[in-house]
Amino acid sequence: MSQDTARALQTLIDKDAIRDLVLCYSRAIDRKDVELLKDLYTEDATDSHGDSFDGSAEDYCKFIEAALPYMPYSGHHVCNHMIAVDGDVGSGEVYALAFHVIPSQDGSGNREEDFMAVRYIDNYRRCADGKWRFSKRVVTYDMQLRRPFTGGGLMGLGDQDPSYQVCKQRLFQRGARAAASEGALAD
Repeated sequence: MSQDTARALQTLIDKDAIRDLVLCYSRAIDRKDVELLKDLYTEDATDSHGDSFDGSAEDYCKFIEAALPYMPYSGHHVCNHMIAVDGDVGSGEVYALAFHVIPSQDGSGNREEDFMAVRYIDNYRRCADGKWRFSKRVVTYDMQLRRPFTGGGLMGLGDQDPSYQVCKQRLFQRGARAAASEGALAD
């Protein structure tokens, strides 16, 4: 295999690992898995979530953990994802649709649907353990809609979510990701 072919192949492998990282973020938030969320950031990472949070990733995880009991449902749906990789660092822009069910702001005890079209503008870093992680996340709220929620559904089954029983591989279980050396194929 030529050196150019090997480099191109490694870039594809790295981009796939970064796509998994982004999908794991959605799963961590939507399945309320704070241990997984913590595993997705470098130790020195920052996260700027529109007008709702700006600070260290460690504090962001605490912020999310405190908010989760008040959010019976969230669904983060990744759309377009552009990635550039240069060795052990990368950048990306992720378009996503985010749905949340939250308490009404009017204090009535009712619920609201919070729908957002967002972009995650990311810096990624391959860490010493081989895992790709977010080193910086900046989230734009490109469009936001809030309205009364009168729907239903599974509404956050937590550990009773069917994915934990049906999908037995480590990738789908709660907690931090498997070691990068185990790879996606081992999951």
